[in-house]
Amino acid sequence: MAHRQLVCCSVIGILLAVCTGCATSSFAPFVTSVTPTTHPLVAQYGITHFHQGFTAWVEFGTDTHYGRQTSIVSETVGTTGSVHMNILVAGMLQETTYHMRAHVDSPSGPWVDQDHTFTTGAIPSSLPLPQISVTRPISQAGATAGGVEMLSLVNTPTGGLQGVATDLDGNVIWYCPGEAIPLKPMDNGHFMFMRGNALEEVDLACNSIRRVTLDQLNASLQAHGYSWPPLDALHHDMLVLPNGHWIGLAQITKSVTANGYGTIDVAGDVVLDIDPIGDVVWAWSAFDHLDINRHIFGLPDWTHSNALVYTADGNLLLSMRGQCWILKLDYANGTGSGNILWRLGNQGDFAIMGGDPSQWFYAQHNPSILTVKGSQSTLSVFDNGNFRMDSTGVACGSSSTAPPCYTRAAILQIDEGTTPKTATVQWQYLPGFFSLWGGSVTVLRNGNVEFDSSQPYNIFDSTGPFNPLVSLITEVTRSSPEIVWQMTVTGEYAYRGFRIPSLYPGVTWQK
Repeated sequence: MAHRQLVCCSVIGILLAVCTGCATSSFAPFVTSVTPTTHPLVAQYGITHFHQGFTAWVEFGTDTHYGRQTSIVSETVGTTGSVHMNILVAGMLQETTYHMRAHVDSPSGPWVDQDHTFTTGAIPSSLPLPQISVTRPISQAGATAGGVEMLSLVNTPTGGLQGVATDLDGNVIWYCPGEAIPLKPMDNGHFMFMRGNALEEVDLACNSIRRVTLDQLNASLQAHGYSWPPLDALHHDMLVLPNGHWIGLAQITKSVTANGYGTIDVAGDVVLDIDPIGDVVWAWSAFDHLDINRHIFGLPDWTHSNALVYTADGNLLLSMRGQCWILKLDYANGTGSGNILWRLGNQGDFAIMGGDPSQWFYAQHNPSILTVKGSQSTLSVFDNGNFRMDSTGVACGSSSTAPPCYTRAAILQIDEGTTPKTATVQWQYLPGFFSLWGGSVTVLRNGNVEFDSSQPYNIFDSTGPFNPLVSLITEVTRSSPEIVWQMTVTGEYAYRGFRIPSLYPGVTWQK
């Protein structure tokens, strides 16, 4: 994000014009301070003034060239009539001295603070760090997109960090203690994750801003007359909508009768629209809309959804790993029927190119809408490949003669307006291994594709199926795909690993 150069201070109460660095003059129109927070890698930059209507941002770095910056922040009115703002500065290495200074825009004109220094603390030894290494097979300038790597780790050591951001050399520059499945940036500069059977919003210092518990949601469903069993757990994903509502993904268990199983307790997914006060104002259950006798992974884990997407037309996509489908739900911004508008995947409502079922995704993760033009959309998806059908209808890995399962990153173009609806594989990358579970995929701002393989193994390795506690996050070019950057996480798994431009909305860090 580029800010205009701020060169001079302006009249505050009297006619005054001094150059950049005017905070060092005898008259400083703003009072500033840089102080620690409870987070060892996060500083608080405070700015106080006695007139309203100003905004500010902070640039920071290991020298006075700075190089990184925060989002623009607006002031709040203080209790003594002063106007005050606090800007959290994050994205720094531990035990390192940083330079930082504020840039202010006010009705009287721009102003730039003097340079401040801040030394970060050490990450507590009680929070074991992930083991991370990075390689760059192609090292020329511009080969790799900039930004920050966001990791949601599982199977971590006791007390180990789960929600972690690193620079592109694999150094930890931010984290939030506790669970992080997944850790997601919000448009307001905060982050959201699941912790302690609750959905929680935190700021950059990991202070809790908003929290909705499973007990609250169960009480709300009961108050609204839903006859469902109580929610077992929140899991896998959540969304923040433009109106401030949260979409949560949860699970309930019901006793059902299914072919081949008789009467059995089955776990199925529900989707919840949660308003800002924690009330459920719209809800959807897989038990009301799907056939219990379609159970690709078997029972009792029936649907096993893992991702939510809000669409441009106000509906929801639900990635349902246990059905090998992406469902489009009639949500209609909270007024919809909940009916399934379409099912994308094998045996669904779309025809795939050439009619070859192997071109579909299977047991997929992390779909994302890339473009929308009329009835046509493109979406990326991490195609794990479990139970992939070949052209003859044989599922991979189902026998000694069946083809091996393989994983790929894929981009599909779909058309909802044709009869039948159509899907075409627009791009794919096969890394040469099978990742049984987890994963994510992102199209980066330079056009490259990054994907996370949570637990890859060599499909041609006869010595054993799984690499112990290893994940790979790989950035590849779209044209003539080749690897330009790769992160290896050892000793734990990256359930999701994805690139974001920076820790601040609307801001891009080049490196």
